[in-house]
Amino acid sequence: MTSDTIVIIPTYNEVENVDKMVDAIMALPEVFDILFIDDNSPDGTAKKIIELQLKYTNRIYLENRAGKLGLGTAYIHGFKWAIAKKYPMIVEMDCDFSHDPKDLIRLREACLKGADLVIGSRYVPGGKVENWDRKRLLMSYFASVYVRLILWISIKDTTAGFKCYKKNVLETIQLDNINFKGYAFQICMKYAALKHGFKVKEIPITFIDRLYGESKMSTGIFKEAFWGVWNMKKMKL
Repeated sequence: MTSDTIVIIPTYNEVENVDKMVDAIMALPEVFDILFIDDNSPDGTAKKIIELQLKYTNRIYLENRAGKLGLGTAYIHGFKWAIAKKYPMIVEMDCDFSHDPKDLIRLREACLKGADLVIGSRYVPGGKVENWDRKRLLMSYFASVYVRLILWISIKDTTAGFKCYKKNVLETIQLDNINFKGYAFQICMKYAALKHGFKVKEIPITFIDRLYGESKMSTGIFKEAFWGVWNMKKMKL
């Protein structure tokens, strides 16, 4: 372990992005380690990550999985790995540059200043989205409104996937009880943190739609989130 913070990045067919992402994180003025969770990408993503491990010794880690098992299970795999390695702070982010690597510093700093979970938020003052059409932006915004109404939580960006946790948050949440794969997973993790009384803070980010590779979103992921919020209220988290 060379850093107090590990950045978990799930990948599936991200060969166009992994080298750019690694170089961007390694160029930051603060030290972050990276754990990739690759779901047997057929485009050679894992092979590219192995090449990057040789370039950045003891800074990049790779966990290979047998197939495409979903975003939520990838993060839970990564969380357990990071807890076992005793990283004090654990970040989740996308590989497609929708999350700006430079914001890692701000997320970590907010954790160091007292927050237990820091969310990179599109919908607090100063946050914004670029390269989305109006329909997609409204759908995302009102999805968060829907979640707040059902779960009675104050988080503005309930589906955000750019977050920094303190280790004890992930040690407390019953990870094995969370089986959601997409947006519902992101919602559930925030809800669980609040239920356990952890301090959650949102900081503004600019979310930029991916430039390379294909989006992993699907109708099934939206349906899971729509109905999943009702199940969360009954789950042991």
